[in-house]
Amino acid sequence: PGFYHLSCGEVFRTLDMASDLGKTFMKYSSAGKLVPDDVTIKMWHQNMHARTVLSDYKPHADILILDGIPRNVNQARILKNHLNVLQVIHLVCPDKEEMIKRLRRRALKENRIDDAKEATIRSRWDVYENETFPVLDYYSPDIVREVDATGSPARVLEHILECVVPI
Repeated sequence: PGFYHLSCGEVFRTLDMASDLGKTFMKYSSAGKLVPDDVTIKMWHQNMHARTVLSDYKPHADILILDGIPRNVNQARILKNHLNVLQVIHLVCPDKEEMIKRLRRRALKENRIDDAKEATIRSRWDVYENETFPVLDYYSPDIVREVDATGSPARVLEHILECVVPI
């Protein structure tokens, strides 16, 4: 209650793949690349508008939790016009090979074709290191919190909640 979680990856995966936006998503995603910023922000904005109209998200009452956006500094700059960022949760996994194994298991469990190929996963890791990781420096260190992502999903969620809603 009081939070609305938006996973941009989930929004992309539920796109109509016959639509222009869906085709653009598949072109980049299947190669392990990020969808261009203008398309990502357009998708995000359209989805947030729809969620607001449907009253799933109530901007004056809910705290919006974004997952998977911004993916680079340019997106962070663009989103600054739309959002007041209160906190950034940085999920950390120091063991790259363990993270690759986890992503492959998730791909099998959730039938996510885009995560199934190891080459795609490794390409995404490179994109993360080069484009997404610098986003952390865009925000004030006062609002960035690190959470160990190597535990069970329940344990990781517990640590995230401790950051978002301190006891």
